[in-house]
Amino acid sequence: MLDDPRTVRVTGDATAAVYRRADDADAEEHPRADRAGPVREAYVWCNLTSGNGARALWLLLLPFMVVNLAHWMRPASRHHPRTVRLYGLLVRLAGLTLTVLLVAAACEVALDLAAWQCAGTRACVRNHSWLGFLSPDRPDPGWWSQPGRRLALAALVPAALTALLWYLSHRTWSAYESQQPMSREARPGEETDGTALSRPGFWYGRRLVARLRAAHTAAGFLTVAAAVAAPATRHDRAPGGPAPLDVLGTLLDAALVLGAAVVLAVVCRRGRSEHRIDRQGDRTLVRLLPQGAILLLALTLVYACWSRPEWQATGRLPGDATFGGLTLVQGLLVIALGLVARTLYRTNPVTWGGPGTPDVPLDTRTAMRGFAGPAVAMLACALGGVMSGGVCQRVADWLDGTRHSIPGPPVLLTWQASAIPPLILVLLAVVARLGRRTLRQRHREAIAVERAYPGEPKDTTRTRRIASTRAMAALTDRAPFVVGVLSFATLLLGAGAVAGAFATGDTPSAAARGTYALVHGAAETAQALGSWLIGLGFILFVTWGRRAYKDPAARRTIGILWDVGTFWPRAAHPFAPPCYAERAVPDLTWRMATWTRATGGRLVLSGHSQGSVLAAAAAWQLRPATRRRIALLTYGSPLERLYGRWFPAHFGPAALASLHREVACWRNLYRPTDPIGGPVRLPGDCGPEVDHEPLTDPLAYGRTERHPLPAPVLGHSDYQADPVFAAERELLLARLRTDVPGQRPHGNAQDSSGRSSE
Repeated sequence: MLDDPRTVRVTGDATAAVYRRADDADAEEHPRADRAGPVREAYVWCNLTSGNGARALWLLLLPFMVVNLAHWMRPASRHHPRTVRLYGLLVRLAGLTLTVLLVAAACEVALDLAAWQCAGTRACVRNHSWLGFLSPDRPDPGWWSQPGRRLALAALVPAALTALLWYLSHRTWSAYESQQPMSREARPGEETDGTALSRPGFWYGRRLVARLRAAHTAAGFLTVAAAVAAPATRHDRAPGGPAPLDVLGTLLDAALVLGAAVVLAVVCRRGRSEHRIDRQGDRTLVRLLPQGAILLLALTLVYACWSRPEWQATGRLPGDATFGGLTLVQGLLVIALGLVARTLYRTNPVTWGGPGTPDVPLDTRTAMRGFAGPAVAMLACALGGVMSGGVCQRVADWLDGTRHSIPGPPVLLTWQASAIPPLILVLLAVVARLGRRTLRQRHREAIAVERAYPGEPKDTTRTRRIASTRAMAALTDRAPFVVGVLSFATLLLGAGAVAGAFATGDTPSAAARGTYALVHGAAETAQALGSWLIGLGFILFVTWGRRAYKDPAARRTIGILWDVGTFWPRAAHPFAPPCYAERAVPDLTWRMATWTRATGGRLVLSGHSQGSVLAAAAAWQLRPATRRRIALLTYGSPLERLYGRWFPAHFGPAALASLHREVACWRNLYRPTDPIGGPVRLPGDCGPEVDHEPLTDPLAYGRTERHPLPAPVLGHSDYQADPVFAAERELLLARLRTDVPGQRPHGNAQDSSGRSSE
């Protein structure tokens, strides 16, 4: 980034820091006449998303991250605060169901498959001797052989999983959400400036994450308690059951229902406070809610361990009702979320342009016309279901194989796995359509390439390669279509799986037995193929996580995937991977504010790719007077192409237009071969002021005196290699010198594209 092997860390730590060239380390204190050009700094933040090997564990949190993204994808709306709060509430409830789903899957594996079915079956125990001490078929059954005690012992596994989730969330919470942003008062009119990213408390989610963490942790422990209590209370309520235990079971059920109501009340409380830095801690709630859930779990385990010699484990635990209820609730939440999102989109006919600026018509580039959030929430639920079902299917196969000595996982999970092959067929149809459109686009781009390099000898292979790169880069703009089709198909197939499981009470192949041969064959094929695919997906997932733990290069790849997913604060799910921007944005804000205050200087804030998003977010957090001393240079920027389309409430046209008005000047560079970066597309006369015309890529079509070897197609990388980059930076510095009078002669160019440092 600094183009110099001798660099020094100016401020920061091993996680994220600001660097300079060694010759510029004391540029302010000891100015030198021979120093040409601005002083360059580099903010390196790559370790926030791809640090040590423990980051591989974040793959387990993928559904939580995706549902958290849905929270920030709501359509823009200025005059409907209650509808906006309802949208956030529905996403938080969907996140809560994902926590319960994950813990319920762990309960299914440990309690139902291992402790209830396998340990209670002689043939299964014979092949898994480590379960022998739990078996009731031994000549001298041990203390743990009774079903309730087996369940109590197995409950330690999902309880440990819940504790692990709490630990990961608490550890990252103290490292990320607890970073103090720069204190300032909210200025008048900030609510209608087009984005909430300028509010003082936006990047300080400490209180909300702590509260949600307590609620989700309690929900996890209560789920384990309910999984243990349900079969014990059902046995005690049977005719001839012990009356005292029946009463205790009823009281315990009431306590669990009360605990669930408290968890729901905490999740339904109003979400974030962004207009001020909220330093309150809710310490009593954060401490007592998980502790109360742990106490209820302990009482449940004692209740389950009570001696019941006549109790025999048969069949399955009632997992179908649990997973079916969760799937139904998730579907209803997604549908309700879609209705709310559509209402917000339709009731926002104009986007505010700011004082003295005409209103901008409704942004037709908003992804999926406002349905992006519900669609992504649906995919998060589907991802959670696939991960849960994959674990249950693989463990059932490991315990039993093909011997059918145990009943196996709930029927619903088999139906859901059987829905995967039809979903893959839908995906293949989408890929075929995109492939056909890409071929047509490549033909059009080939004509454009020949026009872009007039007078060059025609090289069909070279032209085809450049045109193919351009056509492939355009696929990014087709993402809303892909997500929309997949989410709608997932919703329909999920509903069909629930209906089929509850209507037949049997697996798809067994339910289709006796029908037409074609129907039975299709059901049998879908069931077998789905079980194989869900197992393969689980194995690949574990393998990828193991490789990421050991291989820094693979860990960096995962870090790139997290760039968008973990940019946003954890407003919907506390167990999602932490928000690195809650560290990076205050870092940049503090550095720019203190430097301009100390030197009276001006700076160009330069950002590549995700660094440009951090640069914009940091600029919004500055005081207006400081913001006017800063010029923006963005390149390969997804500000409009990804963030503006998918997160219109925060990066929509009004937000980006307000940023353009409030900084000194702004230029944006992009290439038609870049699959991530694109134009900012500001409305009216602002567009040409910000967006440079598309850069030529490659810089030369054939061999020239300047490029005697073939010039590479750079795409998303190495924008600094283009002479336009240096020229535009100099123009911005020149404009700063004329636009901001009366300053001391200091200049600075700060680059926030930390990932390019690697």
